[in-house]
Amino acid sequence: MNESNSLIRRENEKPGTRDWLLTNAYIDPDTWWRSPRIEGYCSEVSVRAGDTIKIMVSTNPVSEFSLEIFRTGYYGGTGARSVKKFESIQGKTQPDPPIGDNRLRECKWEPSVEFEIPDDWLSGVYLGKLTAKKVSGVYQSRLTANKDGLQSYVIFIVRDDRPCDLLFQCSDMTWQAYNSWPDDRWSLYHADKEVYNPNGRKKWLTDLETGWVSFDRPYANFCQDHLVDRPDSVGSGEFLLWEFPLSYWMEQQGYDVSYISNVDTHRHGPRLQLAKSFISVGHDEYWTREMYDNVSAARDAGLNLAFLSGNTMFGVVPLLPSAEGQPHRIMRRESYFIGEERYKQAQEQRGIKLKYPPGPDGALLMGGRHAGLGGGDFVCARPEHWLYEGTDMKEGDAVNGLVGWEWNGHPARDLPGHEILATSNAVDGRNRPNSSHAATIYNGPKDNFVFNAASIWYAQGLSSPPGHVLPANRHARPQGPDSRVQRMTANLFNRFIQ
Repeated sequence: MNESNSLIRRENEKPGTRDWLLTNAYIDPDTWWRSPRIEGYCSEVSVRAGDTIKIMVSTNPVSEFSLEIFRTGYYGGTGARSVKKFESIQGKTQPDPPIGDNRLRECKWEPSVEFEIPDDWLSGVYLGKLTAKKVSGVYQSRLTANKDGLQSYVIFIVRDDRPCDLLFQCSDMTWQAYNSWPDDRWSLYHADKEVYNPNGRKKWLTDLETGWVSFDRPYANFCQDHLVDRPDSVGSGEFLLWEFPLSYWMEQQGYDVSYISNVDTHRHGPRLQLAKSFISVGHDEYWTREMYDNVSAARDAGLNLAFLSGNTMFGVVPLLPSAEGQPHRIMRRESYFIGEERYKQAQEQRGIKLKYPPGPDGALLMGGRHAGLGGGDFVCARPEHWLYEGTDMKEGDAVNGLVGWEWNGHPARDLPGHEILATSNAVDGRNRPNSSHAATIYNGPKDNFVFNAASIWYAQGLSSPPGHVLPANRHARPQGPDSRVQRMTANLFNRFIQ
């Protein structure tokens, strides 16, 4: 065991707790997905030891509250370790921001808690559990559960910028794109008629060309609650839904893993090359052009890439400063990672015209591009490949329900050593065949590899952390941990780090 591996192993030998789980979350039906009784956000998406983080919290009605911070991981199956607690903080009701230019809702709340990240906090995804005091008034009449201590999360990443075997990138720019706080009208999907939907078929979208979204606001409950309804994840973005099953499993296995934000991939490109491997996880839809360039450069320098994600690298977004000048706090949708050639085809065949030029073709980095939504099985296509070693899978054998709810396909077959390792019998939301999924692998220029599992739901086959709920999309549903998926992932990671 090397020293880096032992960091994760030693960390997970520390006593864990299930106290990180929300047991009394409340979503206000008047706002669809919001938790107005207590909610908050962080001043930074990621921090290092020695950095200061501010946590802005609003309580309505005014109430004292506590904040307990947990590092997520395995910890003997408990899922997290308590690392810091603040008791009896005096809360205040902080204002909903006005509607700004381009439909921007940007909070300018006062900090409720401010502290320096300790030197001994290992890189990881950290949850802050907010707990208010006793509820009164209108909320009390609506609740049937315990009326004391309503709860929600804040979330941030601690990075350490050290050499590591596996670099886990959280998909927090996509969390923000789907964040509809303060009610059901403020995600990118409620503000982008022309860019997102050139034909204007979605009647609830505005006539504005594009909307802006800000990291300076709480995370509402995940707005696609037809896929999974998790009020007890409110405030955590999409981490607990799609990404934690991978992190939980990796830390259980003792892999040398370090964590970053999408924003870190954007702003710290050369640091990617300190790792042996880079992992895109879950629902990783929105990238900047700088992210594409930085990951491409790292691949060309020998970094292994694993896209354990779906709908990946679909929308092009810039990162803009906040009203107060803080970098990387606002984003808007500009275009798609389809490349000039495919854009010309879209113009000719479908009449699509974008205001901003397209991004480079995502398939040239991932090995495939966004292909569909719905769900289906992960069907073995090359059982002789080392990915399947020890799984006993034969051609045509399937991991049921592992593909969904969005996936990648359209493989870029001209890439060196390109192979299709799995396909799918996927269907769309209306149960119509849509078998365009393709999990692929190709060779990098320095004996490295690029693997694309091509499914948002891939990590559902690895573990089921405490509180986890499997998603479903009408006719498709993953089945939870599967020893074959665990072995495939171990084969992949072990090949990456050997």
